[in-house]
Amino acid sequence: MKLFHGSTVMVNRPVILKTQRLLDFGKGFYTTSNQNQAERWAEIKKKRSQKKKAIVTIYQISNHLFSNEKYKLKEFKRADEEWLDFIFTNRKTYKEHTYDIVIGPVANDTLYATLSLFEANILTKKETIKRLKTHKLFDQISFHNKIVLNELNFFDTYEIGK
Repeated sequence: MKLFHGSTVMVNRPVILKTQRLLDFGKGFYTTSNQNQAERWAEIKKKRSQKKKAIVTIYQISNHLFSNEKYKLKEFKRADEEWLDFIFTNRKTYKEHTYDIVIGPVANDTLYATLSLFEANILTKKETIKRLKTHKLFDQISFHNKIVLNELNFFDTYEIGK
């Protein structure tokens, strides 16, 4: 199976960087199975950082990685209350969870306003989930320690919009 990572640099050896941002699934290395989503992330990172390049790195992983019992996996099949609670906790604090891999929907940029309304107690959980379900949610797959990062095998890289 192939996974994609959008950035402003080629990442042939993934690492977990210290981050100033609070992310959906906590501190980790983020990928997606959707190539278009990775390209979009690369473009967003390019604009935010004012770098000159948007780059997608492709990794090959074992088809059995997500069923490997040596790793603790958390998978959200859809945007539901459990998913909302998890991302809300990760976006509010730097509290680290104990999962090696987390898989689930990504809240794209148009959804941050909805999450902000939820955070301000303007929307209930049910109203928030209802609004989130009206959007196409791509997946994100995050890796949360050095050992599991070794499962990502560099395959290729390319620059967007050369």
